[in-house]
Amino acid sequence: MVASVIDGKAISQQIKDEVREEVKELSARGIVPKLATVIVGDNPASKVYVRNKIKACAETGMESEHISLPEDTPEEELLSLIDRLNADDGITGILVQLPLPPHISEEKVIRAISPEKDVDGFHPINLGLMFSGELEKAMISCTPAGIIELLLRSGVKPAGKHAVVVGRSNIVGKPVAALLMQKWDGGNATVTVAHSRTQDLAHITSQADILIAAIGRPEFITADMVKSGAVVIDVGINRVPIPESERPEGSKKRHRLVGDVAFAEVSEVASLITPVPGGVGPMTIAMLMKNTVKAARIQHGLVF
Repeated sequence: MVASVIDGKAISQQIKDEVREEVKELSARGIVPKLATVIVGDNPASKVYVRNKIKACAETGMESEHISLPEDTPEEELLSLIDRLNADDGITGILVQLPLPPHISEEKVIRAISPEKDVDGFHPINLGLMFSGELEKAMISCTPAGIIELLLRSGVKPAGKHAVVVGRSNIVGKPVAALLMQKWDGGNATVTVAHSRTQDLAHITSQADILIAAIGRPEFITADMVKSGAVVIDVGINRVPIPESERPEGSKKRHRLVGDVAFAEVSEVASLITPVPGGVGPMTIAMLMKNTVKAARIQHGLVF
């Protein structure tokens, strides 16, 4: 068996195309979704992420506003900016790019964003709505929501399946587990959450019909940990050095991106698998666009 590869780029493009049509419909009613992005400091990776988000806004017909603040911006100044964006009716979504400098509390910043404009889905109110099953009212975290879309659009229905999530972060592990167990099209699975302290982890992962790896360890999930025919979703993005012996002559590339799954060997066991890059990654931005439109609908009292 050789697994079929789930093309996150193609699926994310489908979603962005759908969002573009929604934006057209809203614009015809005088509602133009607008995303405000805020970055503090000069983190190169953060700059790339924000640039891609601004580009996606343009692709889907949304407006965007980008605010770049210096590294030494006081916490009070950032919180004041968020207050201004919360009060601006022209802004439908607010995203403060993480991580923030050490002197700024990420928790305070997340809580300061209006839940209705929290397109990252990190605010405790949105997490509470999601965990209580009120999914239509919640801004759902983009990566977990993207994972569910990857499954459903690849013909995988979680209902009745055993899903194992390896990782318990607030950003991916816990919310995707909650979504998989909810009573909706993307849920009704039996869910096990495993993590770095789990004993006999391979025994648990090898029982999964759907295995989601979000543990942050390069190529941690190997073929002996995967059930034959399982669907494997790799959330990890890890930069690992390329041994000098494997570098093409003259190449300046010193690192490569790998996931939390040993892709080549697990592909021999799984039925479906996401690659890194090109799997979950593109979905996160697509779902951010979807959340920004959803936020605009909620703020204008439009039911789905």
